[in-house]
Amino acid sequence: MGTAETVSLLAAGLFFLTGLLTGIWKYLQIMASEKGEAHPYVDICHRTSLMYSFAAILLAKFAEVSQLDDTIETMAALVVLVYFVYAILTYMLHGLLQDTDNQLRKPFLLGRYRLPKAVISFSMWSLVVAEVGGFLVLFYGVVIAVV
Repeated sequence: MGTAETVSLLAAGLFFLTGLLTGIWKYLQIMASEKGEAHPYVDICHRTSLMYSFAAILLAKFAEVSQLDDTIETMAALVVLVYFVYAILTYMLHGLLQDTDNQLRKPFLLGRYRLPKAVISFSMWSLVVAEVGGFLVLFYGVVIAVV
């Protein structure tokens, strides 16, 4: 098994475990809430962790089929996985701080601090480039393997 596959499978396990644990957190908030709801970012963190666990398995499978060099596959998978971790941690932080129900609505808050628009813009655009770009590299490797 290649490095990209190994890293992606391990990430899938960690993401799934995070999803299960944040599901407990979500349940506890639901039970404690008069409305029967968890904080939006606790819910988002829970669902995203589960979703990213399956996405990481997809990355592992694409790395398995791809005919690219292991180093290229590993870098492509890692850039996607690092941004998955970044997103999950961001959602978790907003859930812990309960500072916003929409991190992309002005003012951009992180706890009691306001973040500059440039920080949010850079964060979102770098996420787009990293996730789409990393996946496209692996997808290219699959295309050349099967065509």
